[in-house]
Amino acid sequence: MAAETEKLKTEKTKTAGKKKPAKKDSAKKTLVIVESPHKAETIEKFLGPAYIVKASIGHLIDLPKSRLAIDTEHNFEPEYITVRGRAKLLKELQGDAKKAELVLLASDNDREGEAIAWHLRNAITAKTDKVPIQRIVFDEVTPEAIKNAVANPSKIDEDKVNAQKARRVLDRLVGYNLSPLLWKKVKNGLSAGRVQSVALRIICEREREVESFIPEEYWTLEVGFKIEKSSGRQTVFNAQLVSWQGAKPELSSEDEVIRIITAIKNSCGVVTDVRETDKSVKPKPPFTTSQLQQTAANRLGFTSRKTMQIAQQLYEGVNMGASRVGLITYMRTDSVRISQSALDEVRIWIGENYPGDLPEKQVEYAVGKKAQDAHEAIRPTFVTYIPESVKEYLTRDQLRLYTIIWERFVSSQMNNAKTRTESIDITVTGEKETEEGIFRIAGTKVIEKGFYRVIKLLSSKEDKGSAYPSLKTGDKLAIDKFNPEQHFTQGPPRYTDASIVKTLEEKGIGRPSTYAPIISTLLDRYYVTRSNKQLVPTLLGKMICDMLVEYFPHVVDAAFTASMESKLDEVEENQLRWPDMIREFWDPFKSQVDEVSKTLESFKGSLDEPTDLICEKCGKNMVKKLGRFGFFLACSGFPECRNTKSIPLAKCPKCDGDIVARKTRGRGKEFYGCTNYPDCDFISHFKPIDQSCPKCGWFLVEKYDKKNGAHKGCINPDCDYLHSPDDDEALAAAAESGGKSAGEE
Repeated sequence: MAAETEKLKTEKTKTAGKKKPAKKDSAKKTLVIVESPHKAETIEKFLGPAYIVKASIGHLIDLPKSRLAIDTEHNFEPEYITVRGRAKLLKELQGDAKKAELVLLASDNDREGEAIAWHLRNAITAKTDKVPIQRIVFDEVTPEAIKNAVANPSKIDEDKVNAQKARRVLDRLVGYNLSPLLWKKVKNGLSAGRVQSVALRIICEREREVESFIPEEYWTLEVGFKIEKSSGRQTVFNAQLVSWQGAKPELSSEDEVIRIITAIKNSCGVVTDVRETDKSVKPKPPFTTSQLQQTAANRLGFTSRKTMQIAQQLYEGVNMGASRVGLITYMRTDSVRISQSALDEVRIWIGENYPGDLPEKQVEYAVGKKAQDAHEAIRPTFVTYIPESVKEYLTRDQLRLYTIIWERFVSSQMNNAKTRTESIDITVTGEKETEEGIFRIAGTKVIEKGFYRVIKLLSSKEDKGSAYPSLKTGDKLAIDKFNPEQHFTQGPPRYTDASIVKTLEEKGIGRPSTYAPIISTLLDRYYVTRSNKQLVPTLLGKMICDMLVEYFPHVVDAAFTASMESKLDEVEENQLRWPDMIREFWDPFKSQVDEVSKTLESFKGSLDEPTDLICEKCGKNMVKKLGRFGFFLACSGFPECRNTKSIPLAKCPKCDGDIVARKTRGRGKEFYGCTNYPDCDFISHFKPIDQSCPKCGWFLVEKYDKKNGAHKGCINPDCDYLHSPDDDEALAAAAESGGKSAGEE
């Protein structure tokens, strides 16, 4: 050891007189900070070894969760802290910045992204003021866009930061004042949000309409007419009654239909009118965020959250062999504007592949009045990346979402399609001249495809057209059969992800970045559940909504919330000081909170429901309670006994156990299984109903399909029982006769 020490001293003496070569400034690198690790990986490949790209992974500095942290007496100044668990990452970024020649803040080009950049700049400057810090923005993760952004840095947009600060403060003031009130008066652990509460009110109001709707019976009548072909073969087609005795038929009962059938059953039909109408169909504009969420929900069955997660992946970059590239532009936008370079590229592609469907001039779409127009529409970054060419690099869901984005963008710059609709009227006269009915058949066919040439996944039955028989005026047709059908008027539909996003957008509530979080928050708080893709308010959600509407009508008023969104826009445009905006809201709101807190009676425990079920641990009765994830059973001996369990929904048909709701690992998808698992492996993916099948005694479940809609059916795979409104008497009779539930002897 001594020998090694002596050797080191000798080497130091030899080198002491020699001057160390100075490190060149060029050795320093440029630090680029983005939000996402995936985006960092993509961008680093574009920029090369002179750049280091790191990710902040969202906000590193924000308001604390434990307290209000807003100084309401001094211009509502927020108290920011380092987010818990993020100090190590912030310290690393500050250290990297000290070593860098230049720092480029490349967070997303929206209010949240601007605030992230602002906080990072302040945090880095607090440690060193020697390194220059600049802001860069881009709407697509491609080599050209990134290099162009780096070559044209700018300053942080303080007005955009102020708009984000105003929204954050406003939401904090509402949430941190209403939530404690709900804890005190309704139930611990509840929360209320400014925008989410308005969305909840909209959903609850629709639910009242659904519940109060009384369906009315009506009938339709179709007649099957026979056509004799030259080959001797007969073709039968259906036409619907559209006129009876010179007026629109209003068939409210089966008897009215039977009278018409009786009057014309021995007659034949004569074609009295054949009309052709040509229509020009315009392509739709490229996607905005809300339109993408609506279309993905309707066509692909995606929730808003899933749509935005996949769109984020496509935007940040996908590995394609040796390269990595973002496939779509920024996915949070309310504009249909397209950059000129993208328009030039798509017109070249259409000209090469569909020259006959390229318009003389580029197609332009009007940007909505409420649109901020900060980003262009969602489009593929390279139109040459057709869906088929990138298929092997994408997951199934990524490919499906990318496909509809690609199809929508390319088709938006193609010629109109043309369709031809033929409407044929067939007159049938009974024995009396006044007994005259007109039956109509109509069909549409595409005569010029235009933009339909690139529409595949987005195509619908209307796009493809429908067949109709070749007939001319004067043709006589024999009646083959009558097809009367009973219907009931449909009430207003419950909201889905697609329709609630559309409504929020139309009412000016929220912004592209908030639609998906609004729905997710309502679901996470158990104010709303999703059933057959429909959003259904829970008992808790209705109670919260009723309370907020009664005592804080302004907070949950759609028009008021939309006006607040407009004021936030004014802050961003430097037309309004954000503290003034907050003060105008805060003073009357705080007074109302204080008043309600004093006068409102407590609803605590009103949702608890005693049961006859006995706790197997202590022998006391169980109580039905509402928790964060729905109702459950808890021992009335709490806190001495803390036994809880799921509520039995039905008896297991395989053993004497109970069927309860369970969730799968990972995705947490709900299913229904036996409490005697693993000894009993019975499961159902349909929710049990507290009713027994009148045919076999097994339990009924809620089912949904396109043919029958929402209906009840037997869980027994060997039983064909389907519940319809006509079966109510059978169910009642079975109940009166003491029909046994499965598992009873």
